[in-house]
Amino acid sequence: MTARNEIINNGLWGNNVALVQLLGLCPLLAVTSTLVNGIGLGIATLIVLTLSNGIVSLIRGFVRSEVRLPVFVLIIASLVTMIELVMKAMFYDLYLVLGIFIPLIVTNCAIIGRAESFASRSPVGPALLDGLMMGLGFLVVLALLGALREIIGYGTLFAQAELMFGEGARALTLVINPDYRGFLLAILPPGAFFGLALLIVGKNWFDLRPREKISPVGALPRQV
Repeated sequence: MTARNEIINNGLWGNNVALVQLLGLCPLLAVTSTLVNGIGLGIATLIVLTLSNGIVSLIRGFVRSEVRLPVFVLIIASLVTMIELVMKAMFYDLYLVLGIFIPLIVTNCAIIGRAESFASRSPVGPALLDGLMMGLGFLVVLALLGALREIIGYGTLFAQAELMFGEGARALTLVINPDYRGFLLAILPPGAFFGLALLIVGKNWFDLRPREKISPVGALPRQV
């Protein structure tokens, strides 16, 4: 596996921020009551993670080791402030829904962790790719967990899509069953833990499932 493919695989699957590293769980569990909320926070985190990795890689030769962590935090905080201002200007209603969890991206261990462990030791290209893939992996988990909780908790999918995509997106809302009264546990904090646990179990099952080995011609496939 090439270095590029390894970075992609680690970010999306093998070393997924949420399912393997178990970082950033506070916003992951708090805002994923709907799919739209999960996508909104996931995109914001992806942008910050990618840009912070790139900037840290660019300045890695100029920052003394004694002050590198405060510098990294300053960079991340500046990027989060920019994202927050953009959301206030363009997606104000979504910003109100996500609330304190936008500025709390600064404290996301996944972002500072990638800056320290990878971006500060790698060229700009791989650092940007690592940030993009780690952020995308986190976004996918946010979206999956949000969709799972929304379907079980509300019986809908893509509710309040207009918060992100404009008024024309109201038609995107799917009602699974008009008579469904919802399941309160799914949208409460315990439901977030149960949902994340199911996703982790699913990933581990997929990784550990028996796989067929290629056998000689004429022989039956063997399983391990």
